[in-house]
Amino acid sequence: MDFFRNLAATASDEYTTIAADGVSSAEYTGLINTGCYMLNAVLSGSLFGGMANNKALGFAGETSTGKSFMALGIVKQFLDANPDSGVIYYDTEAAVTKDMMESRGIDPNRVIISEPQTIQQFRHHVLNMIENYNKFPKDKRPPMLMVLDSLGMLSSTKEIEDTMSGAETKDMTKAQVIKATFRVIRLKLAKAGIPIIVNNHVYAAIGANVPTNIISGGSGFLYAADTIAMLTKAKDRDDNGVIGNFITVNMFKSRLSKENSKVRLKLSYQTGLDKYYGLLELAEKYNVFKKVSTRYEMPDGSKVFGKTINDNPEKYYTEEILQKLELCANKEFKYGVVEDTEEDVVTVETTNEAQE
Repeated sequence: MDFFRNLAATASDEYTTIAADGVSSAEYTGLINTGCYMLNAVLSGSLFGGMANNKALGFAGETSTGKSFMALGIVKQFLDANPDSGVIYYDTEAAVTKDMMESRGIDPNRVIISEPQTIQQFRHHVLNMIENYNKFPKDKRPPMLMVLDSLGMLSSTKEIEDTMSGAETKDMTKAQVIKATFRVIRLKLAKAGIPIIVNNHVYAAIGANVPTNIISGGSGFLYAADTIAMLTKAKDRDDNGVIGNFITVNMFKSRLSKENSKVRLKLSYQTGLDKYYGLLELAEKYNVFKKVSTRYEMPDGSKVFGKTINDNPEKYYTEEILQKLELCANKEFKYGVVEDTEEDVVTVETTNEAQE
């Protein structure tokens, strides 16, 4: 072991280290809570987790699937958890306003808004921010988060020049420029300890045998992102009409949780993203709440309807229940096998047999 430690030292490079020391740029020191238990779980495998604080997270989906809403939710949680922190928000759609941030409980004094028009402008600005950030000693740098909303609305310099000149040729360089951009900035962001959220659009694949959505912009972001969550939506209605959306999150790519995992979230037009929605299905699957006919049996033996639980989540999701559900979330979403440590948290197979 001394041989390899000495060999690493001969590189005279602070970024060449022994893995056991846990100081590489891939290591993260914490997770940014999203404000929603099941979104935390599908992103990190923990109800109390979320987005790693030096990684790249992408939300991809069609219009109005909640991409900006989720990004702003993470911004709020990040600023609340780190009183001296700040956010750089790259708004390429001229969509985010001061009032919008304040209505979501975000302090606009701690958010820098930048409006790059091209990929090249975005790349230059990010590199400039990283360089200035790194001028401060590590112990003097406040935590920082970047958001790009959205990648799909960025033009390339060539696209703008062709449009201004009246040329109708298609820009074939854009995907290459995006790939080069993330190739340049991704490791620099990780080394500086700056996480980034990137929202992106999808388009329908032409000629596919089944309807398939493809993330726009080529492969650059697909390779650079640590986590990509694909979002789809369905309308939530009551007797008065549409009151919100149900958003399905499908993990297209993930390094902290199982790929292809899915959760269903509830986004209300009145109250925002439901913090507890989806926990009931997890509790039923792992027999934390036992399904008895049309109701659920609580640990104290009482029986209640699912709607009652969803309408009064704080009453039923106690600290004890959340800890049991945390074990379930570990098993459901984390890579590898998580051993049971509670007798009353049963395996999926046992639950299915009991229902049969």
